[in-house]
Amino acid sequence: MEKVKVEICCGTACYLLGAANMMNLEDQIPAEWRDKVEVEARTCLELCEKENLGGAPYVRINDTEIMAQATPEKLLTRIGELLGGAA
Repeated sequence: MEKVKVEICCGTACYLLGAANMMNLEDQIPAEWRDKVEVEARTCLELCEKENLGGAPYVRINDTEIMAQATPEKLLTRIGELLGGAA
């Protein structure tokens, strides 16, 4: 299985609306998952202009899946699903 790629939008709106709370996500990932998850901060995913600010903060997973109103808890749950519950 390839790594789960997580891109956290750190544009101004997303950062202020909660992305700042996800900047330490790597520390929250269970040890068993750490080699299976890649977390990157992105300057801006340009989703606010395509979607709306009400969905911020945005996270892109595996280059295709967009999570709106992302939180560390929602993100960890989704990562677990993608890894097949491999905790």
